[in-house]
Amino acid sequence: MNPTLHTAKSTLKLTRRLRRLRSSAAMRAMVRETRLTPDMFVLPLFVCEGEGVRREVSSMPGVFNLSVDEAVREATAAMGDGIRAVLLFGLPDEKDDIGSSAFDPEGPVQSAVRALKAAAPEMLVITDVCLCEYTDHGHCGIVIDDEIANDQTVEQLVRTAVSHAAAGADIVAPSDMMDGRVGAIRHALDERSFENVAVMSYAAKYCSAFYGPFREAAASAPKFGDRRSHQMDPANALEALREVEQDIEEGADIVMVKPALPYLDVIMRVKERFQYPTAAYQVSGEYAMLKAAARNGWIDEQRAMLESLTAIHRAGADIIITYYAREAARALR
Repeated sequence: MNPTLHTAKSTLKLTRRLRRLRSSAAMRAMVRETRLTPDMFVLPLFVCEGEGVRREVSSMPGVFNLSVDEAVREATAAMGDGIRAVLLFGLPDEKDDIGSSAFDPEGPVQSAVRALKAAAPEMLVITDVCLCEYTDHGHCGIVIDDEIANDQTVEQLVRTAVSHAAAGADIVAPSDMMDGRVGAIRHALDERSFENVAVMSYAAKYCSAFYGPFREAAASAPKFGDRRSHQMDPANALEALREVEQDIEEGADIVMVKPALPYLDVIMRVKERFQYPTAAYQVSGEYAMLKAAARNGWIDEQRAMLESLTAIHRAGADIIITYYAREAARALR
């Protein structure tokens, strides 16, 4: 190599050198446009029946099915990492064709809400409102003549949301994608003096291939058919805007896009159009892919985790639901 290349004075006449602001870690931090903070993360927890249960999900390393006592332990430990919100999914022992255990006041979610509020009253407790974990056929609603019956399902969802509010939930999160469920839940909550319980709607929930590990964790895979009749077609973005608009009109306080990384364009459109509190769910498949690649030594897991979460926030998500919540919070210290 010619040594004069290292000593000759540059002949370039550049007024703006963008690399100046990348010259050191301190410089890069000072001009950083998108900043992650632990309080924007929500930690999902799978709550099962029993006591002392901590059963790892094979396709989601580091994620467990937890009995109520273990869920409380996990949530309080997460608070120590800076996490201020959890999202609860229930795993009942008994299921039937209409998901009646979803609104059992002694069910796993309702019991966990009460226990969490007693142990850590400052923790925000969000509850998933759907029937898929509670039906013996694994579908998100009541099946009549081989179809998901929208209005009958909404009635069950309302009962479930009210039972969660009665247990002390701060936010109920309908994830079923039935038409009209946000309005029905909002009306029922207000009618029963739960007007301060917020609704976080899974407003644009796509029929995604990235849900597989979740269905193992929640034992909620459909026994027949699929969910294309109610979850959104992955090809559609304008439809997502109509879904979000309708849920806002019906009283949603927060809207959500799910999954997150494959739908960054949808997150951005939703945020730009509505300027509304926007959540995104980094789903089980997104998490499992990073974990698998890291275990094979193909990626730096912490860098890939933070880069993915930054992309989700940069696209417009104010709230990120992620199984990486605790790890990300610790990495940001």
